[in-house]
Amino acid sequence: MENIRFSKKGMLWSLCFIMASVQLMAQQTVQEGNQSKFSSFMYRQGSEYRSASGKPGPKYWQNAADYKINATLNEDTDVLQGSIVINYTNNSPEALDFVWMSLEQNRFTETSRGTLTTPIGGNRYAGDTDGGYTISNLKAKTGRRGSVSSEHLITDTRMQVFLNQPIPANGGTAEISMDFSFKIPESGMDRMGQQETQEGTIYSLAQWYPKMLVFDDVKGWNIEPYLGAGEFYLEYGDFDYSITVPYDHIVVGSGELVNKKEVLTSQQLNRWDSASKSDETVFIITPEEVNNPSVTRPVQEGNVTWQFKMNNTRDVAFATSKAFIWDAAKIDLPSGKKAMAQSAYPSESSGNSAWGRSTEYSKGAIEHYSQKWYEYPYPVATNVASNVGGMEYPGLNFCRFQSTGRGLWGVTNHEFGHNWFPMIVGSNERLYPWMDEGFNSFINQYATETFNNGEYASGPTSTRNSLSYYTSPTRQGINTYPDVALNRRNLGMAAYRKPALGLTILREYVLGEERFDNAFSSYIKSWAYKHPTPADFFNHIENVAGENLDWFWKGWFYGNGNIDLAINTVVSNEGGYIVALENRQAIPMPVKLLASYKDGSKEHIELPVEIWMKGDSWNHFLKTDKSLESLIIDPERILPDINSSNDAWPVDIKVIED
Repeated sequence: MENIRFSKKGMLWSLCFIMASVQLMAQQTVQEGNQSKFSSFMYRQGSEYRSASGKPGPKYWQNAADYKINATLNEDTDVLQGSIVINYTNNSPEALDFVWMSLEQNRFTETSRGTLTTPIGGNRYAGDTDGGYTISNLKAKTGRRGSVSSEHLITDTRMQVFLNQPIPANGGTAEISMDFSFKIPESGMDRMGQQETQEGTIYSLAQWYPKMLVFDDVKGWNIEPYLGAGEFYLEYGDFDYSITVPYDHIVVGSGELVNKKEVLTSQQLNRWDSASKSDETVFIITPEEVNNPSVTRPVQEGNVTWQFKMNNTRDVAFATSKAFIWDAAKIDLPSGKKAMAQSAYPSESSGNSAWGRSTEYSKGAIEHYSQKWYEYPYPVATNVASNVGGMEYPGLNFCRFQSTGRGLWGVTNHEFGHNWFPMIVGSNERLYPWMDEGFNSFINQYATETFNNGEYASGPTSTRNSLSYYTSPTRQGINTYPDVALNRRNLGMAAYRKPALGLTILREYVLGEERFDNAFSSYIKSWAYKHPTPADFFNHIENVAGENLDWFWKGWFYGNGNIDLAINTVVSNEGGYIVALENRQAIPMPVKLLASYKDGSKEHIELPVEIWMKGDSWNHFLKTDKSLESLIIDPERILPDINSSNDAWPVDIKVIED
């Protein structure tokens, strides 16, 4: 469109016609209004448990579970058997006649709900069906003097345990104990299992012990069955667990190895000490020493017990094998404290193009997140080469043993990022996967940009490379439960990419880095080791950032609407230009414009989201005495605007897409 200029003596009749049309359009949208886009979308009133400011309220409570576990691996039968004692504390304001527990290994049976809801062709969450728990010798009692009950009811992946006396409110306790055993699945739904290697089997053990389900102030008991795609929601507590394995095995696990002198040789103890002080990776077991127990093991027969402790955590996992190369390095934390990054992997995975850099990757990721958001709280961070593509547990990951280079960095970075969401900030993954997968995917991109001076950085990821999904009739909203997603692409977008992009939009476009980072860091600190809901997150970000974002939460997180900001027309007027803008989709946005003038100068213009409150058309007067050459909406291309053809004026100028 050619620029039109007018004298001070009057306007051409064509300009009058254009302006009359714009005014009429504006009048119509004013009458209709945009109340639906800007009104509150969910009940978010505060309470004494969860404040309106998005922080835990003065009477916030959550229950706790401390675990003492002893387990033994039978390598001949691939069976893990053990005993568990749980000390459960009821901090809720009501007495509990029973408790609910999770038996996730029961997913691996032919008749489990997860098996029966798996498509015939299978999916990522298919797994073996010849497993499941054997539970025996169950005992439950309230307090120290309560009578013992063995009454329980197992339903699929859940177990209800009844007590003879209710657990008192506000701090009452109960002790629950039992023996358990299960056959370790080879194919463990890409969360655990067995991997055969040249030197032996790697056992990746997760969901391996009966766990307490969460009783909270939002739903009471959270008793959703474990189907596969939905992950976990667990109480915090202290763990003391011991793993007995054949003497030639190495065990790595969540938390601190507390009996190092009993399970390591003097040479390995020296190497451990060196690694704890080194920025460079140090071998504890070298590639040449793998599967040579005469060198690597302090005893040469029978079984050896490895003991681990981990405090204030929601879960623990471990891996064991005689095939492990084992290396480590120190992690420097902002407070001056140290932790240890370590990796365990087979000979097939070794080398500097592969798992030989795993510890370096782990150290880099954790140091970044600790500096940027919240300090890593655990003594050890362990990466295990496994049959699992990528799965996270507190202080320990399972990642594909065949991963190399950029791929290994990506999965290591992602899985360790999960220590912040949901291990530190304990959201309900089974209902709100976007609060861990999406938040984690968001922080991952900044870690990648900074790691090793940008070694794997690829520049800003285009926000417009998934527009076909945003306009697809089969798309699903971020608030879709993971087990309800129609297909893996929907789950990947709804749980990972779209919520991550939402946070990117807030940080890079709506709030700015400083306001967003203040709010996001405050959210992590406020809800560390607690159980936030979506409403808590929304309230907290708004209160700290100082911005009403209902229009954004509603459109992006709880709807399937899209963004399409448009320049309808530009007309010259005395003293500048009238820019007619439109919001052509469901989600309003602030408008950022880049004006380029014929003298080579440029000007950035920012209009608040409130311009759309009365309707979807807005006329902005661009005051200038310069000759306008072009206008572009969102010049940095941050928004996933579904129609870039109307982002510029004149329409024939080239808009560069990432």
